[in-house]
Amino acid sequence: MKIPMSSPDITAAEIEAVSGVLCTPHLSLGPCLAEFERRFAAYIGAPFAVGVSSGTAGLHLCVIAAGIGEGDLVITTPFSFVASANVILYERAIPVFVDIDPLTLNISPEQAAEAVHDLSKGGRAARRWLPPALRESRFRFRPPKALLPVHVFGQPADMDPLLEIARAYGLAVIEDACEAIGAEYKGRKAGTFGDAAVFAFYPNKQMTTGEGGMIVTGRAGWEALFRSLRNQGRDADDGWLSHARLGYNYRMDEMSAALGLAQLARIEELLAKREQVARWYNERLKEMEGIRIPFIAPTTTRMSWFVYVIRLAPEISRDRVMAGLAARGIPSRPYFPPIHLQPFYRERFGYREGCFPVAEAVARSTLALPFSGRMGEDQVEEVCRCLREALRHA
Repeated sequence: MKIPMSSPDITAAEIEAVSGVLCTPHLSLGPCLAEFERRFAAYIGAPFAVGVSSGTAGLHLCVIAAGIGEGDLVITTPFSFVASANVILYERAIPVFVDIDPLTLNISPEQAAEAVHDLSKGGRAARRWLPPALRESRFRFRPPKALLPVHVFGQPADMDPLLEIARAYGLAVIEDACEAIGAEYKGRKAGTFGDAAVFAFYPNKQMTTGEGGMIVTGRAGWEALFRSLRNQGRDADDGWLSHARLGYNYRMDEMSAALGLAQLARIEELLAKREQVARWYNERLKEMEGIRIPFIAPTTTRMSWFVYVIRLAPEISRDRVMAGLAARGIPSRPYFPPIHLQPFYRERFGYREGCFPVAEAVARSTLALPFSGRMGEDQVEEVCRCLREALRHA
Protein backbone atom coordinates (compact mmCIF):
# COMPACT_ATOMS: atom_id res chain seq x y z
CA MET A 1 0.00 0.00 0.00
CA LYS A 2 1.70 3.19 -1.20
CA ILE A 3 0.83 6.18 0.99
CA PRO A 4 1.97 9.66 -0.13
CA MET A 5 2.96 12.35 2.38
CA SER A 6 0.18 14.58 1.07
CA SER A 7 -2.11 14.76 -1.92
CA PRO A 8 -4.32 17.54 -3.34
CA ASP A 9 -8.04 16.75 -3.58
CA ILE A 10 -8.82 17.42 -7.25
CA THR A 11 -12.07 16.44 -8.97
CA ALA A 12 -13.59 16.80 -12.44
CA ALA A 13 -14.96 20.20 -11.38
CA GLU A 14 -11.46 21.61 -10.92
CA ILE A 15 -10.23 20.14 -14.20
CA GLU A 16 -13.21 21.58 -16.06
CA ALA A 17 -12.71 25.00 -14.47
CA VAL A 18 -9.05 25.21 -15.47
CA SER A 19 -9.71 23.86 -18.96
CA GLY A 20 -12.41 26.47 -19.43
CA VAL A 21 -9.95 29.30 -18.84
CA LEU A 22 -7.73 28.00 -21.63
CA CYS A 23 -10.62 28.56 -24.05
CA THR A 24 -10.69 32.29 -23.25
CA PRO A 25 -8.33 35.17 -24.04
CA HIS A 26 -7.89 35.88 -20.30
CA LEU A 27 -4.91 34.08 -18.75
CA SER A 28 -3.87 36.78 -16.25
CA LEU A 29 -5.73 39.45 -14.23
CA GLY A 30 -9.05 38.33 -15.66
CA PRO A 31 -12.59 37.62 -14.46
CA CYS A 32 -11.72 34.41 -12.58
CA LEU A 33 -9.29 36.23 -10.32
CA ALA A 34 -11.79 39.01 -9.59
CA GLU A 35 -14.47 36.47 -8.71
CA PHE A 36 -12.09 34.37 -6.61
CA GLU A 37 -11.11 37.46 -4.64
CA ARG A 38 -14.75 38.44 -4.09
CA ARG A 39 -15.82 34.99 -2.92
CA PHE A 40 -12.75 34.49 -0.76
CA ALA A 41 -13.30 37.79 1.04
CA ALA A 42 -16.92 36.77 1.67
CA TYR A 43 -15.86 33.38 3.03
CA ILE A 44 -13.29 34.81 5.43
CA GLY A 45 -15.48 37.76 6.39
CA ALA A 46 -12.98 40.41 5.27
CA PRO A 47 -13.81 43.54 3.25
CA PHE A 48 -11.07 42.99 0.65
CA ALA A 49 -9.06 40.12 -0.82
CA VAL A 50 -6.13 40.34 -3.25
CA GLY A 51 -4.79 37.27 -5.06
CA VAL A 52 -1.03 36.84 -5.32
CA SER A 53 1.46 34.29 -6.62
CA SER A 54 2.23 32.69 -3.23
CA GLY A 55 1.74 33.04 0.50
CA THR A 56 5.31 34.30 0.73
CA ALA A 57 4.56 37.03 -1.82
CA GLY A 58 1.49 38.02 0.19
CA LEU A 59 3.44 38.30 3.44
CA HIS A 60 6.13 40.34 1.70
CA LEU A 61 3.54 42.84 0.45
CA CYS A 62 2.04 43.09 3.94
CA VAL A 63 5.47 43.95 5.34
CA ILE A 64 5.77 46.74 2.77
CA ALA A 65 2.24 48.04 3.44
CA ALA A 66 3.00 48.22 7.17
CA GLY A 67 5.89 50.59 6.40
CA ILE A 68 8.50 48.18 7.68
CA GLY A 69 11.95 49.06 6.44
CA GLU A 70 15.66 48.89 7.16
CA GLY A 71 16.46 48.31 10.82
CA ASP A 72 12.82 48.01 11.93
CA LEU A 73 11.96 45.31 14.46
CA VAL A 74 9.19 42.77 13.89
CA ILE A 75 8.17 40.38 16.67
CA THR A 76 7.53 36.86 15.40
CA THR A 77 7.98 33.15 16.11
CA PRO A 78 10.97 30.90 15.39
CA PHE A 79 8.67 27.86 15.03
CA SER A 80 7.31 28.25 11.52
CA PHE A 81 8.13 27.76 7.87
CA VAL A 82 11.14 29.96 7.11
CA ALA A 83 9.20 32.29 4.79
CA SER A 84 7.44 34.04 7.69
CA ALA A 85 10.80 35.47 8.82
CA ASN A 86 12.42 35.77 5.40
CA VAL A 87 9.83 38.32 4.25
CA ILE A 88 11.01 40.64 7.05
CA LEU A 89 14.57 40.36 5.76
CA TYR A 90 13.43 41.20 2.21
CA GLU A 91 12.88 44.77 3.47
CA ARG A 92 16.15 44.77 5.48
CA ALA A 93 14.20 44.73 8.73
CA ILE A 94 15.03 42.47 11.68
CA PRO A 95 12.91 39.52 12.84
CA VAL A 96 12.88 39.45 16.64
CA PHE A 97 12.01 35.93 17.70
CA VAL A 98 10.27 35.11 20.94
CA ASP A 99 9.62 31.63 22.27
CA ILE A 100 6.42 29.65 21.83
CA ASP A 101 3.66 28.15 23.93
CA PRO A 102 4.62 24.51 24.59
CA LEU A 103 1.07 23.25 23.98
CA THR A 104 -0.30 25.20 21.02
CA LEU A 105 3.19 25.68 19.48
CA ASN A 106 2.16 29.24 18.57
CA ILE A 107 3.95 32.43 19.62
CA SER A 108 3.79 33.05 23.36
CA PRO A 109 1.76 36.24 24.08
CA GLU A 110 3.59 36.62 27.38
CA GLN A 111 7.00 36.51 25.70
CA ALA A 112 5.80 38.87 22.97
CA ALA A 113 4.52 41.37 25.53
CA GLU A 114 7.79 41.30 27.46
CA ALA A 115 9.83 41.76 24.30
CA VAL A 116 7.71 44.67 23.06
CA HIS A 117 7.85 46.37 26.46
CA ASP A 118 11.63 46.05 26.79
CA LEU A 119 12.39 46.98 23.19
CA SER A 120 10.17 50.06 23.43
CA LYS A 121 12.14 51.27 26.46
CA GLY A 122 15.59 50.48 25.06
CA GLY A 123 18.65 49.97 27.22
CA ARG A 124 20.19 46.77 28.58
CA ALA A 125 16.87 44.94 28.97
CA ALA A 126 16.11 45.54 25.30
CA ARG A 127 19.38 44.12 24.00
CA ARG A 128 18.66 40.59 25.19
CA TRP A 129 15.80 40.36 22.65
CA LEU A 130 18.00 41.27 19.70
CA PRO A 131 19.68 38.57 17.60
CA PRO A 132 23.00 37.68 19.31
CA ALA A 133 25.15 39.26 16.60
CA LEU A 134 23.50 42.66 17.20
CA ARG A 135 23.56 42.75 21.00
CA GLU A 136 27.00 44.28 21.31
CA SER A 137 26.77 46.40 18.16
CA ARG A 138 25.89 50.08 17.87
CA PHE A 139 22.37 49.19 16.89
CA ARG A 140 20.10 52.23 17.17
CA PHE A 141 17.03 51.18 19.08
CA ARG A 142 13.60 52.12 17.91
CA PRO A 143 10.24 50.71 19.11
CA PRO A 144 9.06 47.53 17.37
CA LYS A 145 7.02 48.17 14.23
CA ALA A 146 4.83 45.07 13.97
CA LEU A 147 3.71 41.70 15.27
CA LEU A 148 3.68 38.76 12.87
CA PRO A 149 1.98 35.79 14.56
CA VAL A 150 1.72 32.47 12.70
CA HIS A 151 -1.29 30.16 13.05
CA VAL A 152 0.87 27.04 13.16
CA PHE A 153 -0.51 23.81 11.67
CA GLY A 154 -3.98 25.38 11.36
CA GLN A 155 -4.46 26.36 15.02
CA PRO A 156 -5.01 30.09 15.60
CA ALA A 157 -2.55 31.94 17.78
CA ASP A 158 -3.94 33.44 21.00
CA MET A 159 -4.98 36.68 19.32
CA ASP A 160 -6.68 38.67 22.09
CA PRO A 161 -3.55 39.31 24.18
CA LEU A 162 -1.51 39.88 21.02
CA LEU A 163 -3.98 42.51 19.82
CA GLU A 164 -3.89 44.13 23.25
CA ILE A 165 -0.09 44.43 22.96
CA ALA A 166 -0.42 45.87 19.46
CA ARG A 167 -2.96 48.48 20.52
CA ALA A 168 -0.93 49.52 23.55
CA TYR A 169 2.25 50.10 21.53
CA GLY A 170 0.83 51.08 18.14
CA LEU A 171 2.05 47.98 16.27
CA ALA A 172 0.78 46.70 12.96
CA VAL A 173 -0.47 43.09 13.08
CA ILE A 174 0.15 40.77 10.12
CA GLU A 175 -1.46 37.36 10.48
CA ASP A 176 0.32 34.48 8.79
CA ALA A 177 -2.78 32.36 8.21
CA CYS A 178 -1.16 30.39 5.38
CA GLU A 179 -1.90 27.10 7.17
CA ALA A 180 -5.22 28.07 8.71
CA ILE A 181 -8.02 28.63 6.21
CA GLY A 182 -11.34 28.03 7.95
CA ALA A 183 -9.81 27.93 11.44
CA GLU A 184 -11.66 29.84 14.15
CA TYR A 185 -10.53 31.60 17.32
CA LYS A 186 -13.35 32.13 19.81
CA GLY A 187 -15.88 31.70 17.01
CA ARG A 188 -14.20 34.16 14.63
CA LYS A 189 -12.28 33.15 11.51
CA ALA A 190 -8.51 33.36 11.45
CA GLY A 191 -7.46 36.17 9.16
CA THR A 192 -9.93 38.73 10.49
CA PHE A 193 -7.92 40.03 13.47
CA GLY A 194 -4.91 41.88 12.08
CA ASP A 195 -4.38 44.78 9.71
CA ALA A 196 -3.93 42.11 7.05
CA ALA A 197 -3.66 38.34 6.82
CA VAL A 198 -2.29 35.94 4.25
CA PHE A 199 -3.48 32.51 3.14
CA ALA A 200 -1.54 30.09 0.94
CA PHE A 201 -2.63 27.45 -1.56
CA TYR A 202 0.41 25.21 -2.11
CA PRO A 203 -0.63 21.63 -3.07
CA ASN A 204 -0.30 20.31 0.50
CA LYS A 205 -2.65 22.97 1.90
CA GLN A 206 -6.32 22.48 2.78
CA MET A 207 -7.24 23.93 -0.62
CA THR A 208 -4.90 24.51 -3.52
CA THR A 209 -4.34 26.67 -6.58
CA GLY A 210 -1.08 24.85 -7.40
CA GLU A 211 0.94 27.90 -6.40
CA GLY A 212 -0.78 30.99 -5.06
CA GLY A 213 -1.90 32.99 -2.08
CA MET A 214 -4.48 35.51 -0.92
CA ILE A 215 -4.14 38.67 1.17
CA VAL A 216 -7.20 39.82 3.10
CA THR A 217 -7.50 43.21 4.75
CA GLY A 218 -9.98 45.73 6.04
CA ARG A 219 -7.85 48.71 5.11
CA ALA A 220 -8.96 50.28 1.84
CA GLY A 221 -5.64 52.03 1.27
CA TRP A 222 -3.80 48.76 1.70
CA GLU A 223 -6.00 46.95 -0.82
CA ALA A 224 -5.11 49.42 -3.58
CA LEU A 225 -1.45 49.25 -2.58
CA PHE A 226 -1.45 45.43 -2.73
CA ARG A 227 -2.97 45.50 -6.21
CA SER A 228 -0.30 47.92 -7.38
CA LEU A 229 2.63 46.14 -5.74
CA ARG A 230 1.67 42.72 -7.14
CA ASN A 231 1.63 44.16 -10.68
CA GLN A 232 5.02 45.88 -11.01
CA GLY A 233 3.86 48.98 -9.11
CA ARG A 234 1.14 49.95 -11.58
CA ASP A 235 -1.82 51.82 -10.07
CA ALA A 236 -5.36 51.20 -11.28
CA ASP A 237 -5.50 54.48 -13.23
CA ASP A 238 -1.96 54.21 -14.66
CA GLY A 239 -1.28 53.64 -18.32
CA TRP A 240 -0.13 50.19 -19.50
CA LEU A 241 3.59 50.93 -19.07
CA SER A 242 3.32 53.49 -16.27
CA HIS A 243 4.56 52.45 -12.84
CA ALA A 244 3.88 54.58 -9.78
CA ARG A 245 6.21 52.72 -7.40
CA LEU A 246 8.63 49.84 -7.12
CA GLY A 247 6.56 46.71 -7.58
CA TYR A 248 6.84 42.98 -8.15
CA ASN A 249 5.58 40.27 -10.43
CA TYR A 250 3.38 38.71 -7.77
CA ARG A 251 0.23 38.22 -9.86
CA MET A 252 -2.01 35.16 -9.58
CA ASP A 253 -2.80 33.76 -13.03
CA GLU A 254 -6.32 32.93 -14.24
CA MET A 255 -5.80 29.14 -14.28
CA SER A 256 -4.82 29.22 -10.61
CA ALA A 257 -7.79 31.46 -9.81
CA ALA A 258 -10.18 29.11 -11.62
CA LEU A 259 -8.79 26.18 -9.65
CA GLY A 260 -9.18 28.24 -6.48
CA LEU A 261 -12.81 29.03 -7.25
CA ALA A 262 -13.60 25.34 -7.70
CA GLN A 263 -11.78 24.43 -4.49
CA LEU A 264 -13.42 27.25 -2.53
CA ALA A 265 -16.83 25.97 -3.60
CA ARG A 266 -15.89 22.69 -1.88
CA ILE A 267 -14.06 24.20 1.10
CA GLU A 268 -16.36 22.82 3.80
CA GLU A 269 -16.14 19.36 2.25
CA LEU A 270 -12.36 19.62 2.04
CA LEU A 271 -12.04 20.71 5.66
CA ALA A 272 -14.46 18.03 6.89
CA LYS A 273 -12.55 15.27 5.11
CA ARG A 274 -9.29 16.36 6.69
CA GLU A 275 -10.96 16.57 10.08
CA GLN A 276 -12.16 12.99 9.67
CA VAL A 277 -8.64 11.78 8.88
CA ALA A 278 -7.34 13.61 11.97
CA ARG A 279 -10.07 11.96 14.03
CA TRP A 280 -8.99 8.51 12.80
CA TYR A 281 -5.42 9.28 13.80
CA ASN A 282 -6.47 10.60 17.21
CA GLU A 283 -8.50 7.48 17.95
CA ARG A 284 -5.57 5.18 17.21
CA LEU A 285 -2.74 7.24 18.71
CA LYS A 286 -4.19 8.79 21.86
CA GLU A 287 -3.22 5.78 24.00
CA MET A 288 -0.01 4.85 22.17
CA GLU A 289 2.94 4.96 24.55
CA GLY A 290 5.55 7.62 23.78
CA ILE A 291 3.18 9.63 21.55
CA ARG A 292 1.42 12.92 22.19
CA ILE A 293 -1.37 13.79 19.76
CA PRO A 294 -2.03 17.41 18.72
CA PHE A 295 -3.29 19.72 21.46
CA ILE A 296 -6.34 21.85 20.66
CA ALA A 297 -6.65 25.00 22.79
CA PRO A 298 -10.01 25.94 24.33
CA THR A 299 -9.84 29.21 22.33
CA THR A 300 -9.67 27.21 19.08
CA THR A 301 -13.33 26.80 18.27
CA ARG A 302 -12.45 25.25 14.92
CA MET A 303 -9.18 23.58 14.00
CA SER A 304 -8.22 23.62 10.33
CA TRP A 305 -6.10 20.53 9.79
CA PHE A 306 -3.12 21.43 7.62
CA VAL A 307 -0.85 18.58 8.74
CA TYR A 308 -1.07 15.90 11.41
CA VAL A 309 1.92 16.35 13.73
CA ILE A 310 2.61 14.13 16.72
CA ARG A 311 5.19 14.70 19.44
CA LEU A 312 7.52 11.94 20.57
CA ALA A 313 8.67 11.43 24.13
CA PRO A 314 12.20 12.83 24.76
CA GLU A 315 13.75 9.38 25.12
CA ILE A 316 12.59 8.30 21.65
CA SER A 317 14.92 8.86 18.70
CA ARG A 318 12.94 10.63 16.01
CA ASP A 319 15.55 9.76 13.38
CA ARG A 320 15.17 6.08 14.17
CA VAL A 321 11.38 6.34 14.05
CA MET A 322 11.57 8.07 10.66
CA ALA A 323 14.00 5.45 9.38
CA GLY A 324 11.72 2.69 10.65
CA LEU A 325 8.72 4.23 8.92
CA ALA A 326 10.67 4.73 5.68
CA ALA A 327 11.75 1.08 5.75
CA ARG A 328 8.06 0.18 5.84
CA GLY A 329 7.19 2.53 2.98
CA ILE A 330 5.76 5.32 5.11
CA PRO A 331 7.03 8.89 4.56
CA SER A 332 7.29 11.38 7.43
CA ARG A 333 8.74 14.86 8.03
CA PRO A 334 10.30 16.75 10.97
CA TYR A 335 7.92 19.74 11.25
CA PHE A 336 9.41 22.39 11.85
CA PRO A 337 13.14 22.85 12.24
CA PRO A 338 13.40 26.20 14.12
CA ILE A 339 14.06 29.16 11.85
CA HIS A 340 16.81 30.61 14.04
CA LEU A 341 18.84 27.40 13.67
CA GLN A 342 18.71 27.39 9.88
CA PRO A 343 22.26 27.83 8.51
CA PHE A 344 21.61 31.29 7.10
CA TYR A 345 20.19 32.61 10.38
CA ARG A 346 23.04 31.12 12.41
CA GLU A 347 25.61 32.75 10.13
CA ARG A 348 23.97 36.15 9.83
CA PHE A 349 22.60 36.63 13.33
CA GLY A 350 24.77 34.41 15.55
CA TYR A 351 21.97 32.18 16.77
CA ARG A 352 22.85 28.90 18.47
CA GLU A 353 21.08 26.12 20.30
CA GLY A 354 19.60 27.27 23.59
CA CYS A 355 18.34 30.65 22.36
CA PHE A 356 14.68 29.52 22.34
CA PRO A 357 14.52 26.38 24.47
CA VAL A 358 10.80 25.68 24.15
CA ALA A 359 10.77 25.93 20.35
CA GLU A 360 13.92 23.82 20.14
CA ALA A 361 12.59 21.10 22.45
CA VAL A 362 9.33 20.98 20.48
CA ALA A 363 11.20 20.89 17.17
CA ARG A 364 13.27 17.91 18.32
CA SER A 365 10.12 15.93 19.10
CA THR A 366 7.63 16.75 16.32
CA LEU A 367 6.89 14.37 13.49
CA ALA A 368 4.41 14.92 10.65
CA LEU A 369 2.67 11.77 9.45
CA PRO A 370 1.11 11.27 6.00
CA PHE A 371 -1.97 13.42 5.82
CA SER A 372 -4.55 14.58 3.31
CA GLY A 373 -8.30 14.58 2.87
CA ARG A 374 -7.95 11.76 0.35
CA MET A 375 -6.65 9.24 2.89
CA GLY A 376 -8.87 6.32 3.76
CA GLU A 377 -9.24 4.76 7.18
CA ASP A 378 -7.29 1.72 6.01
CA GLN A 379 -4.33 3.95 5.12
CA VAL A 380 -4.44 5.64 8.52
CA GLU A 381 -4.54 2.21 10.12
CA GLU A 382 -1.48 1.14 8.12
CA VAL A 383 0.48 4.26 9.11
CA CYS A 384 -0.35 3.69 12.78
CA ARG A 385 0.60 0.00 12.57
CA CYS A 386 3.97 0.88 11.04
CA LEU A 387 4.49 3.65 13.59
CA ARG A 388 3.87 1.21 16.43
CA GLU A 389 6.48 -1.17 14.99
CA ALA A 390 8.98 1.64 14.42
CA LEU A 391 8.55 2.85 18.01
CA ARG A 392 9.47 -0.60 19.35
CA HIS A 393 12.91 -0.24 17.75
CA ALA A 394 13.45 3.43 18.59
